[in-house]
Amino acid sequence: MYITAATEPTLRDNATLRAKALVPMDKVQMLLPIAIGDYTDFFSSMYHARNCGIMFRGPENAINPNWFHLPIAYHGRASSIVISGTDIIRPRGQGHPSGNSPPYFGPSRKLDFELEMAAVVGPGNELGKPIDVNEAADHIFGVVLMNDWSARDIQAWEYVPLGPFLGKSFGTTISPWIVTLDALEPFSCEAPKQEPPSLPYLAEKTSRNYDINLEVSIRPAGQGDSHVVTKSNFKHLYWTITQQLAHHTINGCNLRPGDLLGTGTISGPEPDSLGCLLELSWNGTKSVTLGGTSRKFLEDGDEVIFSGFCKGNGYIVGFGSCSGKILPSLP
Repeated sequence: MYITAATEPTLRDNATLRAKALVPMDKVQMLLPIAIGDYTDFFSSMYHARNCGIMFRGPENAINPNWFHLPIAYHGRASSIVISGTDIIRPRGQGHPSGNSPPYFGPSRKLDFELEMAAVVGPGNELGKPIDVNEAADHIFGVVLMNDWSARDIQAWEYVPLGPFLGKSFGTTISPWIVTLDALEPFSCEAPKQEPPSLPYLAEKTSRNYDINLEVSIRPAGQGDSHVVTKSNFKHLYWTITQQLAHHTINGCNLRPGDLLGTGTISGPEPDSLGCLLELSWNGTKSVTLGGTSRKFLEDGDEVIFSGFCKGNGYIVGFGSCSGKILPSLP
């Protein structure tokens, strides 16, 4: 399969022009599809929030009360967002101390993926002028697949009281293809009912998600075959991407074209629809089978591959691939 590449305008002979313009697809290098000025990552899957809460706080206090009133988020690091196919070096940092010992320092022992998608901001807004939730879709150009790589041990030690920092900022991978909201319109579906009802500035006249099938595969180090570890769906998000955008601007924050808004890990209600190894392995207490081997967290040489698609009547809208391989930590 071939695509047309740029050619010298001085060429006149059509046959020569075609010969010089054909470039094999496997020689094409994909680039980031946008210049990302700012990046925000939300926490909008109720299933993911509940599972994490049960793990770390117990079932009686699984989800903090504020989570049901506003889309929780943190401000991420745009400089370390990379295109699909870029290797990720295992990060180093401090890990949670054991007992009375000091925290350890070294390569992350609990490296994880997070199955997400991200909205690409279109027009944006002026500083001080919020975007109405019912007009928010006009400010979203489209969505991409996103892997918000996470070092769970670094994250667990540093996130209290201010939130994620080095446990997240070492790398975030996105797919090169932006699928517009117009293309997704045939796959819109009703969003989950929100209880309690959202405050008026987040109350949408039509609250909708999109039926996007999502899948994560891992190709273990030294193996040729990849193995599916989870299948989820964009429609499981509790807070919609339009609510996320409207909330982001309600204080007057200005969004600019190309800004990226991650959804947060998209987990579903079933055991095989969990969006990260933290949940799949229940923080390392059980193993995830990958053919003849298993994982609790990612090992050096593992490649993680995200894919997504919407299935129409006789056609498919695809999102391409979002992949990355783990390289050993620097000495």
